[in-house]
Amino acid sequence: MAQTLFDKVWNKHVLTGKEGEPQLLYIDLHLIHEVTSPQAFEGLRLQKRQLRRPDLTFATLDHNVPTIDIFNIRDEIANKQITTLQKNAKDFGVHIFDMGSDEQGIVHMVGPETGLTQPGKTIVCGDSHTATHGAFGAIAFGIGTSEVEHVFATQTLWQTKPKNLKIEVSGKLQPGVYAKDIILHLINQHGVDFGTGYALEFTGETIQSLSMEGRMTICNMAIEGGAKYGIIQPDETTFEYIKGRPYAQNFNQSIGEWQKLYSDEDAHFDKVITLDVTNLEPQVTWGTNPEMGVNFSSPFPEIQNINDERAYNYMGLKPGQKAEDIDLGYVFLGSCTNARLSDLIEASHIVKGKKVHPKITAIVVPGSRTVKKEAESLGLDKVFKEAGFEWREPGCSMCLGMNPDQVTEGVHCASTSNRNFEGRQGKGARTHLVSPAMAAAAAINGKFVDVRKVVV
Repeated sequence: MAQTLFDKVWNKHVLTGKEGEPQLLYIDLHLIHEVTSPQAFEGLRLQKRQLRRPDLTFATLDHNVPTIDIFNIRDEIANKQITTLQKNAKDFGVHIFDMGSDEQGIVHMVGPETGLTQPGKTIVCGDSHTATHGAFGAIAFGIGTSEVEHVFATQTLWQTKPKNLKIEVSGKLQPGVYAKDIILHLINQHGVDFGTGYALEFTGETIQSLSMEGRMTICNMAIEGGAKYGIIQPDETTFEYIKGRPYAQNFNQSIGEWQKLYSDEDAHFDKVITLDVTNLEPQVTWGTNPEMGVNFSSPFPEIQNINDERAYNYMGLKPGQKAEDIDLGYVFLGSCTNARLSDLIEASHIVKGKKVHPKITAIVVPGSRTVKKEAESLGLDKVFKEAGFEWREPGCSMCLGMNPDQVTEGVHCASTSNRNFEGRQGKGARTHLVSPAMAAAAAINGKFVDVRKVVV
């Protein structure tokens, strides 16, 4: 019987349960961080349970960590969460990518960079953007704290299999248009709930031409389209990325199985969406959820409902304005969506030899220490600092503001992150989601510009 890629990986991990009902899945990899793990560890202690598979559990510190003077954690709650994870990792025998270590970074960066993330795996983490790892042909999804405890205790999880939605992307991207623009446009066109109840398989010539970094960006934001899962067929690009990484010592034995991970030609999809990106423009969000976005050249839409009205009031914008009319004050290059080396390289090409606009506060936060060190070896830190950017230590940073990095109330921020909710980057912060190139160009110009004219 023909199967989709998602079906193949799912069915291989089912331990019990009928299709259409909750099924018990075996979990291959459990990634944890300091925010959603403390209660789960405490639950084990209260029940006098051991961690079922410490060898399949890996921890990192990311959400609360400062990006300046990283060992000086002033916030009491942040400090407690960090020290609690350090103690729990020690008590339960969990490998931790600790503060300042060579492999520390955002959880969805650490997995791929270390080779822990591999095709055909089931991967969970107490963070919604775990879908990122689906770019490798894995089933990866975010879980709640009670589910974190369940995986701790049993290395399994009850889940109901979703339907399959194929998103076929064709056409060649123009210079200045990127993977971030593809996923923002899909969400703008189909809404923040089009993927609810589905696993999204991204396919087509455009997806196949993307780097692993671009594929991770797209799967990362599947959650913003309402889906729990995003997945992409692994191929030579995937295998080349994984080969030689520290935790990929099984590469030679596994690649034969990985090559079988694809959707059969006659596999059934419950829904299909097609997108031709030939004429796709850079995207900019104007509102307070990721579907509230436009092509760079398009005016902001008319008010259709109370949500639109509230968004315009919160953002201090009006229908008919354009992206270039936004009065920017901050630029943030970072997050698990766009803080990889290729993102920083692309942005550096735009800022090299130029200066950040006087009204802009611009910061660069590499997503991991690995990225930071690689960027510095290329001299990117000097390029950004000479232009007037702040060059920070790795962490989630201004993406969600659970740390000192926050946007001032009422100020607009060009951000390479994944969410533009009210207060996401700080109380009253006004967030505009864009690609790294768009953010870099905005930092130099003091406003949004059509980056296609900059990179050509």
